[in-house]
Amino acid sequence: MTSATDPQPVAVVPRLIATDLDGTLLRDDKSVSERTVAALAGAEEAGIEVFFVTGRPARWMGVVSEHVHGHGLAICANGAAVVDLHTGGRVLKVHALERGTALDVVHALRAAAPGVSFGVETAMGFHHEPNYPRQISYDPGTIVAVAEKLLQEERSGSDVPVLKLLAHHHELAPDAFLTLARTAAGALASITRSSPSALLEISGPGVSKASTLALCCAERGISPAEVVAFGDMPNDVEMLTWAGTSYAMGNAHPDVLAAASGRTVANNDDGVAVVIEQILAGLPGREV
Repeated sequence: MTSATDPQPVAVVPRLIATDLDGTLLRDDKSVSERTVAALAGAEEAGIEVFFVTGRPARWMGVVSEHVHGHGLAICANGAAVVDLHTGGRVLKVHALERGTALDVVHALRAAAPGVSFGVETAMGFHHEPNYPRQISYDPGTIVAVAEKLLQEERSGSDVPVLKLLAHHHELAPDAFLTLARTAAGALASITRSSPSALLEISGPGVSKASTLALCCAERGISPAEVVAFGDMPNDVEMLTWAGTSYAMGNAHPDVLAAASGRTVANNDDGVAVVIEQILAGLPGREV
């Protein structure tokens, strides 16, 4: 495993940088440091595209929207949506979780983990069950009802694509809940996590950060070998494995440390910027 503090020669000049946000590009206070802003701008100036690839929904992308250059695109909801940040987060592509499949997952997890509660992230907003933890302020249009009602095909608005089903448990440890859920419903959908709490994120079968990033790269004629990726939590593992070069943050989950080909310093120490600066310094005729 290579380290950002011990730079190695770049075998292939990268054409695209794919970075997670929370715990990776963003500091713990959710800010983007001046050093990171400068590194992102330097990459774009050098002709290296930058994609934000996050579990966040489009409505939570304001923190980085002004730092998107060129294409203006971001991959949100763990690969379920491609959005245009230049137009306020307009959804361009959706890889939805079918409502019938989501209901099957709900039933499987209710049986496997009594006490579980659910939230439903759609292309238009967020809805949740009465006992789902309210850690943030939701939109006025939020519907509070049991998941079975929220996911009913005949309900008004049921034509709006479901991006993610979220499952929370107030007693189970996060990794234990993830293992249990994958055993109970992993054949139905993609199940992962990025929160420090026992909160799972459930997408359509085969949908991940990696699957949508691969499609975006294929459209641009960019191979995995030309991609450098960064992440810190289990929902980044597939992306880090797919990319030709990948870095786990110093604060990363053990599964991420095992999956990445390299390691950088923690998000609060601008680990993404550290690596980008090294990449730019290695380009012909460039100095940082």
